[in-house]
Amino acid sequence: MHIISAIYSARVQNCAAPTQPLVPSCQTHSAASHTPPGPSARLPSPARPEASTRTQGKSHAGAAAAAVEGTAAPEDEAADNSSEEDAGPGSHGEGAGEGGGSGTWPGNGGGPQPIHRCAGSVVAGATRGGCVAATRLYLAAVQPSGGLSICANTKPRAGPDPGSDSSEDERPNRNTVGNVPLVWYKDEEHIGYDIEGARITKAQRKDRLQQLLDRNDSKKALRTIYDPYNDEEVTLSKEELAMVMRIRAGQFPHLEVNPHETEHTWFTDPRDAEVMPIVDRPEPKSRFVPSKWEEQKIVKLVRAIRKGWIKKTPEQEEEERAAGPPAYLLWADDGLTDEAAAKAGSGLTYIPAPKLQLPGHADSYNPPAEYLPTEEEVAAWQMADPEDRPKALPQAFTSLRAVPAYTDFIKERFERCLDLYLCPRVRRKRLDIKSPEQLVPQLPKPRDLQPFPTTLALAYEGHMGPVASIAPDPWTGQWLLSGGQDGTLRLWEVRTGRCWRTWVLEGPVSAVAWCPQAGLRLVSAAVGNCVVLLPSGTGPEEAEEAAAEALRVRGPGRGGGRWVRGGPEEASSSGAGLAVRLRFPVRSLAWHGRGDYFASVAPTGNTQAVVVHQLSKRASQNPFRKNRGRVVRVAFHPTKPFFFVATQNHVRVYNLAKQALAKKLLGGGGVLSCLALHPGGDHVLVGSDDKRVAWYDLDLSTKPYKALRYHSAPPRAVAFHRSYPLFASAADDGTVQVFHGMVYADLLTNPLIVPVKILRGGHTVTASEGVADCAFHPTQPWIFTAGADSKILLYCN
Repeated sequence: MHIISAIYSARVQNCAAPTQPLVPSCQTHSAASHTPPGPSARLPSPARPEASTRTQGKSHAGAAAAAVEGTAAPEDEAADNSSEEDAGPGSHGEGAGEGGGSGTWPGNGGGPQPIHRCAGSVVAGATRGGCVAATRLYLAAVQPSGGLSICANTKPRAGPDPGSDSSEDERPNRNTVGNVPLVWYKDEEHIGYDIEGARITKAQRKDRLQQLLDRNDSKKALRTIYDPYNDEEVTLSKEELAMVMRIRAGQFPHLEVNPHETEHTWFTDPRDAEVMPIVDRPEPKSRFVPSKWEEQKIVKLVRAIRKGWIKKTPEQEEEERAAGPPAYLLWADDGLTDEAAAKAGSGLTYIPAPKLQLPGHADSYNPPAEYLPTEEEVAAWQMADPEDRPKALPQAFTSLRAVPAYTDFIKERFERCLDLYLCPRVRRKRLDIKSPEQLVPQLPKPRDLQPFPTTLALAYEGHMGPVASIAPDPWTGQWLLSGGQDGTLRLWEVRTGRCWRTWVLEGPVSAVAWCPQAGLRLVSAAVGNCVVLLPSGTGPEEAEEAAAEALRVRGPGRGGGRWVRGGPEEASSSGAGLAVRLRFPVRSLAWHGRGDYFASVAPTGNTQAVVVHQLSKRASQNPFRKNRGRVVRVAFHPTKPFFFVATQNHVRVYNLAKQALAKKLLGGGGVLSCLALHPGGDHVLVGSDDKRVAWYDLDLSTKPYKALRYHSAPPRAVAFHRSYPLFASAADDGTVQVFHGMVYADLLTNPLIVPVKILRGGHTVTASEGVADCAFHPTQPWIFTAGADSKILLYCN
């Protein structure tokens, strides 16, 4: 057996971490840079890997044998190696399996494994097997000159090899140059620097002649190798030589190794208790979900039992008949604890009996004189019914020994027993309320929620009767439109309070609204059975021309209304408008966000209560064949194809795209009177005649999220602000309630509703009518209010 095989066998048997690579990485350099003198040290040719392996093993075996016996290797073997090998450049990283500076090392895996011929690589591989001495002997035998030239390009390992069990790794280094490649100082006179920064000079090396003389004079020279890192020569001991001999004989390198040691089954004996699980992975999610197959199996068994397909056996019926109904103690636990009684087979939950009431100060045997009853109080106590009077009268005794026996003791014990076994027990949870302030919700202070309208700034006077409806223009808020019972439609300038224009119509105006389309600047008003469309005259010339073109009648119209030219008798000098004549009186108007559709509501119209009109086509249509309830208000969703219809009892949400009912909001019990949509479209305000304003969250429930009752009279109008988190309600009590209503983008957070201001004193209640309408300014935190006292007020922050 080759000595390389012996070293590899020792490595396989003693290696603690065989998974690390055997050959360390080296920097590529030519073969001539580290080849010692002599023909036997030439690298094998890459073209003949078989010859390289054979000659390498032969020369190594001979050199090792000669080193052990104290003689040099035969010259004929070196000559054979020289004749069979071709010198040439080689690479340390390319020799694995191709003959480029590497040989074959027989392993236990069935195939050859590469071994680097670089001395540093062999040292690293042998050290992993715990055979430092054998490696030193092998390196000494490879070079006939007795010296050792380790490859300077080899990258040193960081720290000791974790797979080595040799004590040589624990010996500190003599030179403190650090773990750096020695190739850095190859052509220098020093080998590195110490910890103080001083140069470490290289030791004087012996020449070839002196080495030859040492080999002839001393036998130790054959066992001496050179350590380039510590710059010293190391002599192998007899124990290390004996280790090499054992490796050559195919034995373990160490005598302490027992190949026939008794195997311990500490972790594999089935008789030992398995404390820890073998696999401790987390439970999969599927184990927490009810199995649908088990559910189907249970359903089949239940159906079979109900239909009588599965019956009890005669033995089971006989056992149940003999056992009878289950018997248990009614109030006692039969010696069981609370947990045992709760988990008993009867399935009854244990409820402890209520404790007796402890005596109070009224039962004192020596109370103060002012607590003793007089003769009149004693007579009144005796004449009163036993259920209505106290159980006992206070009495005074000089000492506790003078207190007589309690006459009602047996009676109270008897009543206690009756309560224990006759009265049912109910577990009641008590609220731990330390202070009444805990019952009040914690709301932010109004001064932290500004801005909101607080002060009366301006009054618009000109109407001769109650003002029914108001509407600021939705773009700039510069103009305010109002309609009253005096049959006039007025256009006001907001900042100055000047009435800029007046239209005299055929009858009382019940509702007004602006067309949301900015390029038209049209106003609409509900007058009797008509819906009147008029040009406002507040826009540029392009808007006026577009409004005139939109009001031009191209046909008689079709559907639920008749479109006619003209309409109102104007007080100003501008041209006429357009009118849509219906069959029933119109009470409210609602425009779509794009400005082409608008809806009119006639509460007394029955099947024609809601009519939708299209301005571009001059067409009207009745979307509902039958209305379930009297319609009060309608509204279009700002972004989705939803249509809100408020009846006296419910709010129905219709999907116009699917033409189906999407949702039905339940009322609070009163008759609904007004409706408003949040700019986001997911929240609805509804006022009813039970003096309440209900806030609905469409994403939460069909029932009101909050019911606000702050008015003393039914609310007449509700409104949302377009840009500020504000909403308001106006009622017949002459007040306007302003609220902070913050809607969060997070669906898990409920809206924050805080009352911030009550606007009162501006309107006078006339004929049980107060504030008829309210509307917010589109860009400022201002609010307009219209009342039955023919005044329009502006409140600012």
